[in-house]
Amino acid sequence: MATSSLGIIAGGGPLPGLIARASVGEGREVMVIAFEGETDPATCEGVPHRWLGFGAVGSLLKTLKRAHCREVVLAGSIRRPSLSTIRPDLRGMRLMGRIASAKAKGDDALLSLVIAELEDEGFSVVGADKLIASLCAPAGVIGTRAPDGDADRDIAIGIEAARALGAHDIGQAVVVQAGRVLGVEGVEGTDALIQRCDALKEAGPGPVLVKMKKPGQERRADLPTIGAGTIETLAAAGFRGVAFEAGETLILERAKAIARADEHGVFMVGVS
Repeated sequence: MATSSLGIIAGGGPLPGLIARASVGEGREVMVIAFEGETDPATCEGVPHRWLGFGAVGSLLKTLKRAHCREVVLAGSIRRPSLSTIRPDLRGMRLMGRIASAKAKGDDALLSLVIAELEDEGFSVVGADKLIASLCAPAGVIGTRAPDGDADRDIAIGIEAARALGAHDIGQAVVVQAGRVLGVEGVEGTDALIQRCDALKEAGPGPVLVKMKKPGQERRADLPTIGAGTIETLAAAGFRGVAFEAGETLILERAKAIARADEHGVFMVGVS
């Protein structure tokens, strides 16, 4: 009987590669499904992989089955493609109506549709945090910097704003400064939100980024994620720090992220 492999449906960023390397290091075979224009080519180095376009649903399922994948993980960021750029195969064409309907409802609805389709084909969909438990953010201050009283107030405001934002399946992050919400995350992503709010911030102590899981979110995909790159972007924009939901946020390359935060004087804190 063939050994069960892990299927990695890989978006952008370092997370898919981290999962692939960790799995191979544990002696497990993997099959990476990469997407043109999204997946970092480094994710595919040294591991079995296949490049596909959006909409090639039948090819994706056949590839996973031929690789004897029983568990599948959705990892990394993927920009929502416009329907005009999707080139569906026969299986994808059957799903186009449902994809269009889910896309209109938001990212979580679209991810839930993808997961349901995979499960209908007999795959078990697992979260990245189940594969690498050390990715989960702990509660409390991480690193040497801690938020002061003013930052704590901004964090509390940010938590409420992020929950309200997430309830509408819009985004996971908000930016707060001096008790005022400067911006909320849309389809552009967290880095673009930070850069946008750089131009809106006032003089004085810098803004705070708050990231929270959406209420009722499908946690096997698209959990809030931060990493060293996030810290660099925060520092360049003059932010004081970042607060994130403990146990529901992934910290990529944690040692590197902490080192960058300490170097730039940026706080990182997990909140419940």
